[in-house]
Amino acid sequence: MTTFRTPAGEAEARAVQDALRTRVVLDEPGPAPGTGRVTGVDVAYDDGRDLVVAAAVTLDAATLDVIAESTATGRVSFPYVPGLLAFRELPAVLAALEDLPSDPGLVVCDGYGRAHPRRFGLASHLGVLTGLPVIGVAKNPFTFRYEQPGPRRGDFTPLLDGDEEVGRALRTQDGTKPVFVSVGHRTGLDNACAQTLALARGFRQPETTRRADALCRAALREAIG
Repeated sequence: MTTFRTPAGEAEARAVQDALRTRVVLDEPGPAPGTGRVTGVDVAYDDGRDLVVAAAVTLDAATLDVIAESTATGRVSFPYVPGLLAFRELPAVLAALEDLPSDPGLVVCDGYGRAHPRRFGLASHLGVLTGLPVIGVAKNPFTFRYEQPGPRRGDFTPLLDGDEEVGRALRTQDGTKPVFVSVGHRTGLDNACAQTLALARGFRQPETTRRADALCRAALREAIG
């Protein structure tokens, strides 16, 4: 079981990020798109009850058929602080992943990896703790700048912090808003974008994210009655 200790406050959380960031592996390409298993993780909250529900949904990467799914419900144990969301979400996400009956393969987070002020978003944090290859696919660019990519599926532009490319704005469907892809752990950026396109066959978001989002929302509704 992967252990996770909630930090006492913001300063300790940032120190944890800075310490663990040195363990991120950036020199592996990651699994080939369309092969093996791929797992989406997502969370839903009920802030009034301090509840968080995480879902993990494993798909066959070639067919996108569901192989396994699990959920985990817990109490929110860290306040909302931009840049520190992993500390709210990781306990439940880790529990959901560990409840899966088989290896999750590549993990896709609805969030950030290197596209983070300390280069250590949820996707990187999760990868370091589990050793799994992880990518982040977010709906917005957080604090970074980018130019609009071309209008066609597969068009992309760099997501920049100064002159550093921390991710990419990627068009997954013709004429839709881009998503924002970044490396988490044990993957390369080219492969992360290719994986995202392979998983977003008919919609803007990867099928992994769509499935995990639906499952955690349904589990939260059930948890609160």
